Amino acid sequence: MWRCGPSHVGSAPGLSSCGPFDLSQGAFFVHCGKIACATLFLGSNRNWHRLGTRRAAGKVSSSLSLLRSWPKVVDAPWTQEADARTLSETRTSMALNGHVDSYYARRNAHEVLFRRLGGTEKAAVCVVGGGLAGLTTARELASAGTDVVLLEAERVGWGASGRNGGFVSAGYAAGLAELEARLGVDRTRALYELSRMGVAYVRETIEAAGAGDIIGGHGWLKVIRHDDAEGMKRRRDLMAGTYGANVEFWETERVRATLKTETYFQALHDAGPFHIDPLAYARLLAARARDAGARIFEESAATGLTRSGTGWRVETASGAIEAEAVVLAGSAYQALSGLWPSLDRAIVPVATYVVTSNALGSAVTDSIGFSGCIADTRRAGDYYRVVEGDRLLWGGRITTRRSEPTDLAGLLKADIAAIYPQLSHLEVETAWSGLMAYAVHKMPIIRPLEEGLWSVTAFGGHGVAQTATGGVLVASALTSGDDRWRQFEPFGPRFAGGPVGRMGTQLLYWGMQFRDRREERAAR
Repeated sequence: MWRCGPSHVGSAPGLSSCGPFDLSQGAFFVHCGKIACATLFLGSNRNWHRLGTRRAAGKVSSSLSLLRSWPKVVDAPWTQEADARTLSETRTSMALNGHVDSYYARRNAHEVLFRRLGGTEKAAVCVVGGGLAGLTTARELASAGTDVVLLEAERVGWGASGRNGGFVSAGYAAGLAELEARLGVDRTRALYELSRMGVAYVRETIEAAGAGDIIGGHGWLKVIRHDDAEGMKRRRDLMAGTYGANVEFWETERVRATLKTETYFQALHDAGPFHIDPLAYARLLAARARDAGARIFEESAATGLTRSGTGWRVETASGAIEAEAVVLAGSAYQALSGLWPSLDRAIVPVATYVVTSNALGSAVTDSIGFSGCIADTRRAGDYYRVVEGDRLLWGGRITTRRSEPTDLAGLLKADIAAIYPQLSHLEVETAWSGLMAYAVHKMPIIRPLEEGLWSVTAFGGHGVAQTATGGVLVASALTSGDDRWRQFEPFGPRFAGGPVGRMGTQLLYWGMQFRDRREERAAR
C-alpha cells in the first residue's frame, strides 16, 4: 500500500495523501508541517546550480546582487568574465552555442541565435524568461496581435526547459487527493482538464510544424519495486473513475517480459503521455513566436523591474524595455536574481542528475522493451527512456547540494547497473546536473502579482505540458480577459522557508531513501 509516496501514473496525477510523483519531469513533492519539503528532478545541465551561485561574485546592487550581465554579442566570439566559469566550461559552451554540455545541447548545436538587447524599446508586453512557459506566452500573445518582447538571460531553453527528462503528461505535483481536500472534486477536475489542454498543445505544436522527430516515444509505464498488485489496481480504479484516465494494470509477468529485471513487480500503463527533446521543442516555440511577430533577445538578463507611469520598465545591462505589462516566466535562476522578491522567496531550487549512454545497439532494447516514459514509484526514484533507438537517458538522485559530485557519471551508472546488470558495460557520454524550482503548495504560480505584472512559474514537478497550460492562460487573460487562470488563484507565492526550507528538503530526501529501502525489504 502506498502511504506517502508517488502516485502519478501517465496522464493522471497522484492520489497520495501527502505528495505526488509527476515524472513528466521526474519530480516528487511532500509537505511536512509548516515548512514545505520537496524533492524534484527535472533533468538539467552540468554546473547549472554552480553557475547560478557564482553570479553573486562582485555584483551587489540592492536586491539584484545575484544577477550578472554576460558581455557577449551574437556575432562575436564567446567571451565572459573570468570568474564565471572554468576555461573548459567556457570552451564547451562555445561549442554548444552557449548551452552547457548535455545530450540535448549536442543534438541542437546548430540552432538559430537571437541578438542581445541594445537600447530602449517599447512593447505592450514584456516576457522575462525564455523557457517553455515564457516562449508559449510570447507566442500566444504575438499570435493574437499583441506587440511582445521576450528577454532571456542566456539562451532560449538554457535552463530547466531545455534540460529536463522530456516527459509530457497531464497532472500536477500536488496529488488529486490533496487538491480535492482543498478545492473539491469539481475544481480539481477543472485543473486536471487544463493540464490535459497543455498536453494537447505540445503535441499539436509539434505536429503542425511537421517536427514529429521531436517526439521520441509514446506511453508511460510506472513500475513498482515491491509486490502490491491490489494497491496498484485500486489506484487505477480511482484515477479512471473520477478523472477518466485510461490506465491499464500490468501483472508482474508482463512487466518482466518487457523490462528484463527482477527489480520490478507490477505497473500501470498510460498510452497518452509521450516524451520529447525539450530543447528542440523550446527552439520550435521560439521560431513560432518570432514568426508571429515577437521580438526575442538572448543574453539580456533583466536586472531591474520598476513602475514607469502606468506601465513597467525592465532594465538589462545594455538596454531596457518599457511595457504596459510584464510576465515573469523564469524559474530557479530568476528566483536567484532578486528581480521580484516576493515571488523569488516563494521558490526553492533543488538539483538532480541526468546521464545518457553511448549507442548500445540491441543490448538496450533487449533489456528495455518499452519505447515510452518509464519511472518507478519510489519516493526518490529513477526515471528513464530509450533515445535514438539504442541509447539510454537516465535521471535521478535528487539533492539540495550546490556542488556537483566528482563522479556524477559513475554514480548514475551504478544506479543503472543495479537494476539492469546486463547494461553495466555501458559508457556515459553526457552527464549534467540541474536546478529546478518548486513552490510550497506544489502547484504552479499562475496569476497577477500587481496590476500589469503576471507570474507564470514554479513548474517543478508538473511537467512540460503544464508550462503550455500556464503560457496559454496568461496570454489569453492579457488579450481577452479570459479568467481561467483563476483556477490557480489559491496557489500564490507563499514563502518557501529560505535556508531552513532547503535544509528540510535535504533531510526529507534522506528520509525518503530510507523509507524506500525499508518498504522494499518488508515486501520481500
